[in-house]
Amino acid sequence: MSIRLQPGDTAPDFTLPTDTGETVTLSDLRGGSVIVYFYPAAMTPGCTKQACDFSDSIERFTVEGYTVLGISPDSPEKLAMFRERDGLGITLLSDADKEVLTAWGAFGEKTLYGKVVQGVIRSTFVVDPDGTISHAAYNVKATGHVAKLRRDLALPA
Repeated sequence: MSIRLQPGDTAPDFTLPTDTGETVTLSDLRGGSVIVYFYPAAMTPGCTKQACDFSDSIERFTVEGYTVLGISPDSPEKLAMFRERDGLGITLLSDADKEVLTAWGAFGEKTLYGKVVQGVIRSTFVVDPDGTISHAAYNVKATGHVAKLRRDLALPA
């Protein structure tokens, strides 16, 4: 069983490449709130739905002071195709070696179609301006998750 982060924990820092060839370091975003979400694979139906939902809400998140980071084990090149294909407006990060996924408890045993497998556990976290996790959700559903997160954060519609 992998570690599970909880509200009140310090968010594990990371530096990861984006789909545009830049890098993002979580600690560089201190002073603002950050939504970090982990998803299994770019360009799959559920992950596409979730990424599009975050992109559709990006203006509202930004106005309220949130940065949204989507992390998967996909290569930066695949993430670039994902962004282009679906017109995504969020920052996509590549964790090919799964070190960040593991540190955040978003990689490990999960049930997929009735079988226990090793893989990415769809998870979402909200990191406060001081680097503390205020919301931690594992095994979230791709559909409807962003709307629920907006309600949990009391963001206007």
